[in-house]
Amino acid sequence: MAHTDRRTMRRVLRREIAGTIGLLTDEHDFRAMRRYRSFTFDDHTTYLREVESLLRTRATQGTITTVALFDPADYAEFCQETGLDPDRPASRARFTAELAATGASVPYDGQPLTDLLPRLIDTALRQATRECASTLLARLGTCATCGEDIGHAAFVRASELLLRILATSRSGDRHLVCSVAGPPETLLAVLRADDDTDGATRLDETEALEFTTVLALGLTSHHPGGIVMRTSVPGTPDHIYGWRLRADGLEPLTAGEVFDAYCTDTETGDLIGPESGVDYREPPDLGDPGPATSGHHHQDH
Repeated sequence: MAHTDRRTMRRVLRREIAGTIGLLTDEHDFRAMRRYRSFTFDDHTTYLREVESLLRTRATQGTITTVALFDPADYAEFCQETGLDPDRPASRARFTAELAATGASVPYDGQPLTDLLPRLIDTALRQATRECASTLLARLGTCATCGEDIGHAAFVRASELLLRILATSRSGDRHLVCSVAGPPETLLAVLRADDDTDGATRLDETEALEFTTVLALGLTSHHPGGIVMRTSVPGTPDHIYGWRLRADGLEPLTAGEVFDAYCTDTETGDLIGPESGVDYREPPDLGDPGPATSGHHHQDH
């Protein structure tokens, strides 16, 4: 009886232990792992099917599972730094445990893997964007004139501008995109906002952090950048407007510039027909007094 009770307790405990599965999302990464003899899968499609089966089994047992993006290059670097043999399952398990704490991951809640994969890849791209922008901001150092932390000042400034953009927009669904050209590559951040029943603006905190960080980088960089806002209210045309990123501020785009940006194919330069039910317009006045600093142009340092 006692033995049976112990088995039951173990089974219950197993169900309550959260786990992380490292997923090879594409064929290229899958092929990179095949060089290890202990990695026994031959076919990426079969591999994905087996992972999905395992996830579903764990879900039916009530086990919570997080799916993390497994990057073979990061794995090889991890094994080199830690002195682990990369051709051992235990090493992959150790790396996956690290991913659970620091890597891009999403919870599995029973959805098909074809639905989960885009979410996981999007999460990884957003995390990489945030980390890249944060690193570049940190490298700016302090202002040679006033000693102020340039990255921190830019982040505060970006937060102020975001609040003004949201405060001056009409209520409804809002979709903001901030882009800053590279190097090392173009960074893109998306922020969605809507209103709750009390009229207060609702934001996803992670999206807001990513957006503000990329905007802060754009305010301190000499590279082209901009913000585009789209607001949607039922029964009315969508409003689309935007700004160029300038030193410590935003420069409004004309309605014609917004129209040209939306109605030009970025790959070919060919004109695209405008969307119906859309009003391309100039942005509202932000009522922005400018940066509340001593007037130093940090980006020149």
